[in-house]
Amino acid sequence: MAKEILPYDDSGEGKKEQVRTMFNAISEKYDGLNRVISLGIDRRWRKRLVGLVADTRPQSVLDIATGTGDLALALAQTGAGRIVGLDLAPGMLDVGRSKIRESGLEGRIEMVLGDSEALEFPDASFDAVTVAFGVRNFENLEKGLAEIYRVLRPGGILAILETSVPEKQPFRWGYNLYCRFFLPIVGKWLSRDAAAYSYLSRSAAVFPYGERFNNILGKIGFIAMEHRPQTFGAAAIYTATK
Repeated sequence: MAKEILPYDDSGEGKKEQVRTMFNAISEKYDGLNRVISLGIDRRWRKRLVGLVADTRPQSVLDIATGTGDLALALAQTGAGRIVGLDLAPGMLDVGRSKIRESGLEGRIEMVLGDSEALEFPDASFDAVTVAFGVRNFENLEKGLAEIYRVLRPGGILAILETSVPEKQPFRWGYNLYCRFFLPIVGKWLSRDAAAYSYLSRSAAVFPYGERFNNILGKIGFIAMEHRPQTFGAAAIYTATK
């Protein structure tokens, strides 16, 4: 079994607690860092995910690992009357709530503290569930996906945006160089937390992307799994149906 990738290898805490600590520490600078590190391309990826969800005309959406609420805010474009953003890091949620107040969408978007692997919602509560750059942070991937399956209504859509690794050269070589050297250096320079951005690149490298992830979704019970590589395979959008 591959060694578990952790943000802080010497902390003695479990992955969930370390991820919470990490995102609390970088919450105030997280949005700016994302824009710099992704060169703004992450916005385009989120827009494509939102379009796929909007095509199903959901009335209620749960955005797991919502962070500072970028995707939750974008999901307002789907027309859903109820959008819930859930995250385990209070610092990230505080930033997200400020953005929601500024957007005037407090009546439609709710930000809640919660554990993706123990969701406090009844079965079949949502028409759609989304996750952007969050499933690789689950302590137990299959448990988190099973919880998503439980709270999704039959026929509902799961849409996940996650980092991937390009299959073809020279894109794979460039991606590995970027993640190994550029990402930790810029993360340390802008956030003062080199470990956080080293973890993000290392966890992306070992995530079971592509067909391997589709197979995990099928094991949970999802059907109609698809994955759409983005920007030469640096990320992928996965969709599946309950």
